[in-house]
Amino acid sequence: MNELPPDAPSLRAILAYLDQRLAETETVAIYLRLQTAAVRQALTAAARQPPDARRPPQPRLALQAAAQRQAGFVVEKQLHAGHPLGATVHRADCTVIQRDANPISADEGRQALTGDGKFFHACEFCRPDAHLGIPG
Repeated sequence: MNELPPDAPSLRAILAYLDQRLAETETVAIYLRLQTAAVRQALTAAARQPPDARRPPQPRLALQAAAQRQAGFVVEKQLHAGHPLGATVHRADCTVIQRDANPISADEGRQALTGDGKFFHACEFCRPDAHLGIPG
C-alpha cells in the first residue's frame, strides 16, 4: 500500500472516504442479491410452465423488422413536417434506417418514387429506385 499521511485529520478523511465506499458497495451487493433471488424465482416459475408458454414474446421492433423483410420496402418518416426531402423509401434490409418505418409493397414503393418527388425520395444508400427498375 502507498504511504499514508502522518497527520490525524488526513487519516480521518481517508478513513471516512473508505467507509463511504464500503457502504456504497454493500448497498450494491444487497441490490444484486435481491435481483439474483428475483431471477431465480422467475426461472423456477418459467421451468414449471408448459413448453409452448416458455417462448418469450417478440419485442415490437423485432415484429416490425419481420414485417419489413416480408414487404421488401419501407417508408421512413420525414425528419419533420415540411422537410424538403419528405419521407424516405428504403429497401427493407437497409442499415441506415434511423426512425420508425412502415412496410410497403414493391408497387407502393414504385408509385411513391415515380410521383413528383415532393413527398418521397429514394435512399441514396440502398437505392430502392434501382432495385425497382426506376431510371435514376
